[in-house]
Amino acid sequence: MKILVMMANGFEEIEALSVVDVARRAGIETVMVSVSEEYYVDSARNVRVKADKLLKDITVEKEDMIVIPGGQGVEVLEKSGELAELLKKHRSYSGRVAAICAGPSIPGELGLLRGIKAVCYPGYEQYLEGAQVAYDDVAVDSNFITSRGPGTALAFSYAIVGEILGYDVADKLKKDMLYKN
Repeated sequence: MKILVMMANGFEEIEALSVVDVARRAGIETVMVSVSEEYYVDSARNVRVKADKLLKDITVEKEDMIVIPGGQGVEVLEKSGELAELLKKHRSYSGRVAAICAGPSIPGELGLLRGIKAVCYPGYEQYLEGAQVAYDDVAVDSNFITSRGPGTALAFSYAIVGEILGYDVADKLKKDMLYKN
C-alpha cells in the first residue's frame, strides 16, 4: 500500500507536502509523482521539489491512494489524459482518492464524485458534478477524502492517515506533532 501524490508545476506546497510529511511520519510509503517529463516540479511559490517518480513510470495497486493537491498545478493535472484514465480505472474498483482545494474538481469533472459527499475550495463547487457538496474542513465518503484548502491541509493529511492506518494512529500523530483543531 502506498500513497501517490500527483504534482505539477504550480502545486500548492502546503497541500502536497503536508501529506508527504504526515504520511511518512506514520510509516506509510509515500511517492511524489511528477505528471510531466521532468522530475523537478516548482510549487505556486517557487519551492522546487524533486519528485520520486514520473507518472508514466508508476503502477497503482487497488489498495493505493492517489492524492491530488490544489493550486495552479490543477490546471496542468486536469489536462493529463494519463491521470484521468488512471483515476477512472482506480475508482472502477473503489480505489482510494484524496483531493484538496481545487483538486476535487478533477474527479468531479470526470463524474467520479456522483452521490459522494465532497468539499473543495470556495468557487469550485460547480465542478463537483453530482456530488453532495458540503462545507466541512474535510469530507470522507466512499473511499474519497476531500478538503477545502491550505488552512485545512493538516486535517486532510491526518484524515488520510486515519483512513489508511486507523484514527487511533492519526490521533497519536496529532498529539506528537502538537496539532490542535
